[in-house]
Amino acid sequence: MREGKEATQTFRVAVAQIDPHLGERAYNRRVILERMEEAAQAGAALVVFPECALSGYVFPSAEEALPAAETVPGETTEAVAAACRQHNLYAIVGLLERDAASQLFNSAFVAGPEGLIANYRKCHLPVLGIDRFVGKGEALPILELPFARIGILICYDVRFPEAARVLALRGAEVIIVPTNWPQGAESAPLFLTRARAWENRVYVVACNRVGQERGTRFIGQSQIVAPDGTFLAQGDGASETLLYAEIAPAQARQKKLVFEPGVFELDPVGDRRPELYHDLCT
Repeated sequence: MREGKEATQTFRVAVAQIDPHLGERAYNRRVILERMEEAAQAGAALVVFPECALSGYVFPSAEEALPAAETVPGETTEAVAAACRQHNLYAIVGLLERDAASQLFNSAFVAGPEGLIANYRKCHLPVLGIDRFVGKGEALPILELPFARIGILICYDVRFPEAARVLALRGAEVIIVPTNWPQGAESAPLFLTRARAWENRVYVVACNRVGQERGTRFIGQSQIVAPDGTFLAQGDGASETLLYAEIAPAQARQKKLVFEPGVFELDPVGDRRPELYHDLCT
């Protein structure tokens, strides 16, 4: 689909830093649809929402969380896909997913004008909030959207450099990170996202939430990071907002840095020594 497109082509991404209400799926879905319309009017091709944007996060048990969960496909995937068709837009939405056996997963689905495209389940789980009661995801897929190859990591996933590296090696140009960074996780927006972007030479689009749930405060600071580790956009720690940036996927395909030919060159992907890394697989 992307063959023949100019290397200079860009697309606009929107990050929806919002304050989901715990357990209030109808309210959260309405906010998601409203932000999608706003992002489309601003020319975005892709809009990203936080981890558990549909459900909220701080549940004390699986039993309490289950009514806030949805199947994939389900009511919200259908509503978001319909909005994608209406606005000619793609969306990535975090939700609490339940399967046919009522097993819970911390997931993020991808929808576009063609409907539901994919569903990613969080692979690395901290002892925190709903993650104490969900199943682990088992795959790190790459999705080919019309404008870029994307990978998804959810929150704690980004603390594992191996996960981002695998996505980059599989061709990801943009890594999307729906997240619920709480107070105490300031290291993630401070330097982890920038490190993942630079070491893999990819864009990192991190969408955090704001607000509080049961005494847990979320720190915002959603951000869009370029392959050189610089911020293209960054939210504050408290405000609901939409952030925007232009992304040029061709920049993420250029892994080698040549400051002075033959004198100062870096290739953080091509210069790897996999034969030395066997312990990573144990």
